[in-house]
Amino acid sequence: MRGAIAGRRPTAADLVESVVAEHRAGHLPDGARLPPVRAIEKQLGISKNTVQSAYDELVARGVCVARERDGVFIATSAATPATAPLARASAPALRALPPLKSPNKSASIQLSSVFIDPALLPREKLAECARSVLRTPGLESFYDAQGYAPLRAQIAERLTARAMPTDPSQVIITTGSQQALDIVVRALATRTVAIEDPVYSHARLLFENLGATIAPLRLDPFSGIDMDHWKRTLDARRPSLLYAITRFQNPTGYSYQTHELEALVRHSEDTGMGVLEDDWGSDMLSEGDYRPTLRSLGGDNVLYANSFTKKLLPSLRVGYLVAPEPLVPTLVAMKRLATLGNPWFTEAILSEFLDRGYYDTHLRAVQTSLDARYAHCVDALREHMPEGCRWTLPGGGPTLWLEVPRSVDLGALSARMRARDVNVESTVDHFAREGGEAPHLHGFRVSYAYCDEEKLTRAIAALGQELRA
Repeated sequence: MRGAIAGRRPTAADLVESVVAEHRAGHLPDGARLPPVRAIEKQLGISKNTVQSAYDELVARGVCVARERDGVFIATSAATPATAPLARASAPALRALPPLKSPNKSASIQLSSVFIDPALLPREKLAECARSVLRTPGLESFYDAQGYAPLRAQIAERLTARAMPTDPSQVIITTGSQQALDIVVRALATRTVAIEDPVYSHARLLFENLGATIAPLRLDPFSGIDMDHWKRTLDARRPSLLYAITRFQNPTGYSYQTHELEALVRHSEDTGMGVLEDDWGSDMLSEGDYRPTLRSLGGDNVLYANSFTKKLLPSLRVGYLVAPEPLVPTLVAMKRLATLGNPWFTEAILSEFLDRGYYDTHLRAVQTSLDARYAHCVDALREHMPEGCRWTLPGGGPTLWLEVPRSVDLGALSARMRARDVNVESTVDHFAREGGEAPHLHGFRVSYAYCDEEKLTRAIAALGQELRA
């Protein structure tokens, strides 16, 4: 409603005229509620009697109806013109991006999942921590864009104990490890990224859609890294960043050898190439893993990403990035541009979980279970796989790579397995395939972390039958 008219305060007649005009123009649709009398009185600086007189007149004309205790509303009328948009606005043009593939969850056995069996996850203990956080006096009203301070301190302490001296000021809490990758590549002055081939598919798709030039480095989990070939590629492409999944590489399950890690650190020092280490699988091996990390060998300048997501609860979505202090402000700024800050509530739950010692107890139980499932998986493969198949032996962790003969049509095999209630994920998006050449590996990931022993036996036996067929 309009305010002062030609230097004077509006009268009741002015208010009536304004409402009728707005209604006829379709700007006040049938059923719309008019502002309360006191709101108009305060907004226009007129008496409530003037406003009430205008509303009474509108009701008398049949333009409005008054409902006791509810207010005054535009009356429903067949004579009211149909509301139509002023014009047809244009939708923004978006870059073409194919929908990201999700696993087929219709099958009861997920043979290629990177997640841990939900039955092994500590839901009740996480619920206890959530209730505890909610009862905390002086519940935080604001968030810290860098992440919940107590959790950053706990992460720094744990990394320091693993021969990676870290200060809490170097830790940035992220939404899983995916956000860590995102803010690093967004912040690069030159977006040329070297990646393993094959590699975690959502990392490759992320880098490409941020406009990064990709330099693929062939990885064969059966023979390890051809470091001479990698160095030639790195020297020719001069990437600004190397992204490496050093433990239980996704999707092959390969873990870097110490001499390979040392060679990459030396190459970084010689060429000025940055390094981003994704260490998502480091907590999944029992009896400790004595291999060093890239960061322990290369010092503070190695960017380090990890996540609690798959080890605790996928929907928790808490990861972190560790960076040298001079880079932290820029990386936090990149995070703030996208999200302002993450929900500190979930970060506080995780902090409580760590503080109570639940996390280490949970990891020991998970590692024991994964060890048993790994041994069972290898035995089942030996029993059921036909000649010409081979598989990696990661020694534990969540997954291994199964290589099948080139004569096998992987798409057809996947379809036949789905008919047997087993999902085998496509590996197409994991490979860079420069020049359209066929991937150098012909197989897929087998998960023993997600499947219990009974399902593993059933799935691998069915797989063996289909491969023989």
